[in-house]
Amino acid sequence: MLGPSISHPVMIKHVKTDSEFDDAIKSGKVLVDFWATWCGPCMMMGEKIEKELLPVMPDLTVVKIDVDEAPELAVKFGIMSIPALFCYKDGIKSASYVGVTDVAEIRAALS
Repeated sequence: MLGPSISHPVMIKHVKTDSEFDDAIKSGKVLVDFWATWCGPCMMMGEKIEKELLPVMPDLTVVKIDVDEAPELAVKFGIMSIPALFCYKDGIKSASYVGVTDVAEIRAALS
């Protein structure tokens, strides 16, 4: 987890409903992370996001969706494998990835 020594504002939102999702992606750069607590690759990707991506993209909002807590959203977005990552810029989807992804690819999709 990110400690108090991190100097940039950390925007991580945990979303469970359609309206929370719509509100979270409507503006700015947003990375949506579909994940689960029992998923090893999801934990690995979450750590990469926190330690490698957020420090170099302080304006990024990360939206975490636990597929076990929000199965309706997982179904709505056709999530078959996790981690599944969607990149949004001002409400428009710019890229999607499945599996552990290089943060450089995510940065490029959000630039």
